[in-house]
Amino acid sequence: MISLAQLSGAQETPSSDSKAMFVDSLHAYYGSKHAIKNVTLKIMPNAVTAIIGPSGCGKSTLLRCLNRLHEVIPGAYVKGHVLLEGEDIYAPSADPVLVRRRVGMVFQRPNPFPTMSIQDNVTAGIRLTGRKRSKELAAIVEESLRDAALWDEVKDRLKSPATSLSGGQQQRLCIARAMAVQPEVILMDEPCSALDPIATLKVEELIADLRKNYTIVIVTHNMQQAARVSDRTAFMMVDMEDRTGTLVEEGETKVIFSHPKDKRTEDYVTGRFG
Repeated sequence: MISLAQLSGAQETPSSDSKAMFVDSLHAYYGSKHAIKNVTLKIMPNAVTAIIGPSGCGKSTLLRCLNRLHEVIPGAYVKGHVLLEGEDIYAPSADPVLVRRRVGMVFQRPNPFPTMSIQDNVTAGIRLTGRKRSKELAAIVEESLRDAALWDEVKDRLKSPATSLSGGQQQRLCIARAMAVQPEVILMDEPCSALDPIATLKVEELIADLRKNYTIVIVTHNMQQAARVSDRTAFMMVDMEDRTGTLVEEGETKVIFSHPKDKRTEDYVTGRFG
């Protein structure tokens, strides 16, 4: 695998033994369409990084590049590097399945497996590896659901269909499912956009708690949510010359929202455009 030491021009890169990610000169394409260009971004360990920006600027595309889901789309590919613990996940020797196990994903709309029970949803990823016994699985179910702040609500109906849960509960179940395989990083693509305010609050509280053990990257259109839950914020927008998504500015959330360096960032976070 390509390591940090083998990359030229990478500045302020994380140490190889950290849980940080480092995006280096990343370009993403959908066939001939250049979607995002030249993104360089350091994602700090055990912190929440929010990616914000107007619709169509490439936020979700960037997120999907962080665990190689982007290339699942026919004709899609990337150029550049994404490093996890100092190793390039796009190196020829990298296994995409292993990458996605280490970098979990929670999608915009809750997507529990509809034909499975609550407990089977949690263990679905683990069962694919065939490495855990029933007793171990039971412990993992409880631990994952507790970590997702869902155990007390479902412990008496673990064999019920996952679809019997409310929307907010389903989203926390999907977070539990992602955590069950013990990833280092959890990606969240607008995880609260389909939820009501009460369910949104529970997910936001969960995100704040999860940063103790996980590196989290969240895409959100909600400026207030980004300000509430994130430690760092990256602002993207569309380059008007070539219509590609580009990273304008990133830094500590309190700085991005109060004293951004770029006028375009200021205009966006204050609502003057977007």
